[in-house]
Amino acid sequence: MEPRTLGEHLKRCRLQRKLSQIKAAQILGVNPDTILNWENGHTEPPVETVPALIQFLGYDPFPVPKTLPERLLAKRRAMGWSIRKAARKLGVEPGAWRDWEQGKVILFRDHRAAVAQLLGLAVGKLDREMAARWAGLRVQNRGTNSG
Repeated sequence: MEPRTLGEHLKRCRLQRKLSQIKAAQILGVNPDTILNWENGHTEPPVETVPALIQFLGYDPFPVPKTLPERLLAKRRAMGWSIRKAARKLGVEPGAWRDWEQGKVILFRDHRAAVAQLLGLAVGKLDREMAARWAGLRVQNRGTNSG
């Protein structure tokens, strides 16, 4: 069976390496009950533990991000940042980062420049993507407001 959750990936890797939950917990610096809960799907690993889990697994179990919101989430997860910490690193409000992860437009150019730098994107490309998204929203809103 192909693992679908981070906990299932952890369990498969741990069993392949013939590690007990206690030993895996020691390696990851968590309580053995935490490993049990992650593997059984009772709780999800907090984002702060994801970098250590990826290192433990030897691969990133998450799908390759395709969209800007997915790339922001993937970057935040890879760094082990909460939304609050990611926002602080970029110098924005947590609500702004949350909105961007939900696919909302990055309105301010300095924010787009910071996001582009963080993700290794060309600022111009991000500017064009946001302009197109903004134009699409304006057309969509005109359609709903005209009836």
